[in-house]
Formats: sequence, C-alpha cells, structure tokens
Amino acid sequence: MLKYFGTDGFRGEANVDLTAEYAYKIGRFLGWYFTSNLCKTDKATKTKIVIGKDTRRSSYMLEYALCSGVIASGGDAYILHVTTTPSVSYVVRTEGFDCGIMITASHNPFYDNGIKLINRYGEKFDDEATALIEKYIDGKYKELGLDGDLPLARREDIGSVVDFVSGRNRYIAYLISLASHSYKGLKIGLDCANGASWNLARAVFEALGAQTYIIGDSPNGVNINEGCGSTHIEALCNVVREHHLDVGFAFDGDSDRCIAVDEKGNIVDGDKMMYILAHRLKFRGMLNGDTVVATIMSNSGFVNALKNCEINCELTTVGDRFVYEKMQQKDFSLGGEQSGHIIIKKYATTGDGLLTAIMLTEEICDRKKPLSKLCDNVQLYPQFTQNVKVSDKKAIMNNAAVLNAVKEIEQKIDGKGRVLLRESGTEPVIRVMVECETEEKCQEYAKYIANYIEKAAF
Repeated sequence: MLKYFGTDGFRGEANVDLTAEYAYKIGRFLGWYFTSNLCKTDKATKTKIVIGKDTRRSSYMLEYALCSGVIASGGDAYILHVTTTPSVSYVVRTEGFDCGIMITASHNPFYDNGIKLINRYGEKFDDEATALIEKYIDGKYKELGLDGDLPLARREDIGSVVDFVSGRNRYIAYLISLASHSYKGLKIGLDCANGASWNLARAVFEALGAQTYIIGDSPNGVNINEGCGSTHIEALCNVVREHHLDVGFAFDGDSDRCIAVDEKGNIVDGDKMMYILAHRLKFRGMLNGDTVVATIMSNSGFVNALKNCEINCELTTVGDRFVYEKMQQKDFSLGGEQSGHIIIKKYATTGDGLLTAIMLTEEICDRKKPLSKLCDNVQLYPQFTQNVKVSDKKAIMNNAAVLNAVKEIEQKIDGKGRVLLRESGTEPVIRVMVECETEEKCQEYAKYIANYIEKAAF
C-alpha cells in the first residue's frame, strides 16, 4: 500500500497535502533515478523528463518545483506548458523521454492538484518504481542504498530547462492525422472545462473543418471544472440544443476523459461511447478477442447490448489503470470507464478525450447517422451514485450495519439491478451506486444506505 500515490498519482489539496517541497523531492529523485543502479534500463546519459500541467493556479508552483528538483539532480526538464495528460503520454513514448510528469487533479476543484507519473512507454508508473520515490520523500536513504541525500549536480552537470511547445504541436498534428474525413458542415460543441484542452480542442476540430461552439475555454486559474466540463455536462447539453448542433464533447480538467452529447442534447456516457467504438472496431476486424474491458461501474444494459452484438465484456475494479492492465494482459484493443476514460490501444496508451471525440465523429461520418442512432440499441438501467465523506474508508466497508443495509436493498431490487459499495481511490469518500428499474428507487435506495454510512462514520 503506497503512502502518497494513489491509483491516479499523488493528489490532494495544494499546499496542504501536496506541497512544493514534495514536488521538488519527486523531481530530485527522478532526475537522478534513470542514471542510477536502481533503474533497470541501465541508462548512462543525462535524464530527460517532459512536464505538462493543467490550468490550476497551483500548477505553476508545482511545475517550477519539479523542474528545480530535476535539474538539481542533473536531469533536463522539457516544458510543454498547459497541455493534456494524453499529450504528455504521447510525447514521452514518441520522443524518447525517460518519463513524463503531468500536474493535474483531473475533475477535482481548482484548490486540489496532483502529480501523475508516466513511464517511457506512455503508461502510468508501476508501484515498484513509485515506492522508491516514496522512500526518498520519507528520507529512507539507506533503503535506497544511499549514505545520505542524493548528490547535487555541479558545474556543467547541472541540468537545464527546455521550452518544448513543439512537442504539444506534434500531438495536435497526430490527432488530426487520425481523421479520414473532413468535418466541414458539422457543427460541433466543445466544453473544455476551463482546463488543459482549452487551447487544443479548438485547434484540432477547426483544422478538420468543423464549425465549433466552445465553452469552458477561459481559464483563470480558479475556474477549472467550475460549472462546466464532463462533470457538469448540462452546460454543453444546453449549448447543443440552443444552437442545434450535430454533436458535443465535454472534457475534464486534464482531458483524459470525454462525455458526449447527441444532436438532441442527450448525454452519451462512457458506456454508450464504448458500445459505439466496439461496434466500429469489430466491423473493421480490430476488436481483439471480440472483447471490451470495462469496470464494475459499467451499466448492466451496456453489457447486455454488447452480448447482443456477440461482444464479450470483462470487468475490472474502478480505475483506468486497471482497465489498461487487463488490456495489456490479454491484448485487448478497447477498454474504458463509464465516466469517459476510454483507451483505444491502437492509438494511445491512456484515456484520451480528444481522441475519443475524433473516433466518435469518424463513426458519425462513416455510418451517416446521428450519434443518437449509433447507440439506440443500448438500454441502460437508471443508475444513481451518492458520495459519503468518511474518515476511515476501510472501517466503513467492514461495518456490519452498513453491510446489512446493502443486503436489504439487494433483496428489494431482486435481481433487477445491483448495489455497489466502493472506496474512492482519490477522495476520502465511500461511493454508493444503485442500479434498478427507476431513477426514484435508485435515489431512495442509495440514500438509505448512505444514511447508515453517515451514522457509522460519526
């Protein structure tokens, strides 16, 4: 069990849980690690690390601290400036970097931030390497084979900072190259969440010829995800209806997820998008094993719709990291989450909201059907999730009264849906998800269980 890093990096409130000192130490370790005897690549040349950030005010503080640590240890820090997590992943694996760092707290509010670490293959760091960073942060030098703190680079061995906007531009060009259609004549809404995609999404879709209607493209450091983006999809739904758009796409703070809106202004979530993309890949003979990887949060109606198309669905625990691990293990080509993290392995090693939006638009063009028609075979059960703040997640998950409340609701649902209780990997909350025949019953049952959690928590 890691102390600082969760399933999605080191995340917490800026200057409370995640400080510039922590960022500096991470930079110090990584700047040294890739030329050390701890690194299995046995690399002798200077470390090269590429760094991106989202639009949070604290991202600049953490960026400077990371850079200071990297160059103090003799590594070179390449700065992409404000960019998306998938762009960092792309640049790392195509430009020969030792690793990438993305400064973001994704869909969280502006006062939170995080540090995501990406290996040279564009994938998330493994726990073994991350555990070494934690030992350094805690000053456990002897466990790293050190007599004291890491040596400081001197004279010409001190690293440098390199402006690397060109790397971000190459990522934009890559996305554009994946489209086989002109989007001229299409009216597309884009909600950039006042986040990392604000200056990329427009560039991509307008280069492809679309007429764009953009919201969430005025970041000021404190308005990321505020009433906009994939977690506040109603803003884009209104834009699509008001301007009679063909389709809309909403991204989160670092643009590794996407939620779509069809031409009627209705939400098309990650499950429905995966269904469309699975159909697309299967038709082209590109859906390895005729299987999609999803998480336990995916709707039963989505799984049934896949079965009707003779497509299997393997479920993992929540987290795009676990989805990708399953895809790697069995060489599956498509996986994702209901929340909009979708991985198309032929094109990316991480969830990529812009890539997902392009592939959905390609399918609209190829099949000459609106988005609503592409997923009208997916009949989802109503689903409701309630988050309950707690101080001890493990204790709640083993609380007898809470577990009895869950069993009681499961008996009422009687097989026509399900109950899922799980710990958040990024926040101090327990998530209660109920799926059944009506939205009213979902909310009623979820609140019933949440009430028992609140009683047990205090």
